[in-house]
Amino acid sequence: MELTSSAFAPQKDIPSQHTCDGHDRSPPLAWSGVPSGAKSLALVVDDPDAPDPAAPKMTWVHWVLYNIPSATTGLEAGATQLPAGTCQGLNDWKQAGYRGPCPPIGRHRYVHTLYALDTALPVLHPATKTALEQAMQGHILARCELVGHYKKK
Repeated sequence: MELTSSAFAPQKDIPSQHTCDGHDRSPPLAWSGVPSGAKSLALVVDDPDAPDPAAPKMTWVHWVLYNIPSATTGLEAGATQLPAGTCQGLNDWKQAGYRGPCPPIGRHRYVHTLYALDTALPVLHPATKTALEQAMQGHILARCELVGHYKKK
C-alpha cells in the first residue's frame, strides 16, 4: 500500500494550515494498493517525538479513525464528511477528530499510518489508539506510513 498527501511530500514539512498555527484542518490523504481481502481500513496520526524531539518521552496521538470502508481511496482536506461507517476515536486531547501538529519545542515527526484489515471492528469503548491496536491484532493485512514534519512558528 502507499499513502500520500497532495499537501506535503514524504519527510517534508506539513503546511501550517493543517496545524495549530493555521486552521488545524486535516491534510488531504490518498492511498492505493489496498489488498483485495481488506474489509476495512484504520488510520492513526501520531507524534513519536513528544514533548521534545531531543528527549522524546511519549507518542502523542492526533487522530484515530477505523472502519473506513476498504473501497475508500482517500480523505479530503478537513475531512468533515467521513465515509459512511467510519468511526472516529479519541486523540490525546480526549476528543474525537483531528487535532494537528502543535509541538511545544523543536521539529517533530508526524506519522500517518494506514492499516488494511481483514474485518470490520466492533465499536470501541474507549476508542483510543491503544484499544484500536489491541482490536487490530491478528487482522492486519498490510500497513503503510506517510511521515511529515512540523516546527511551531
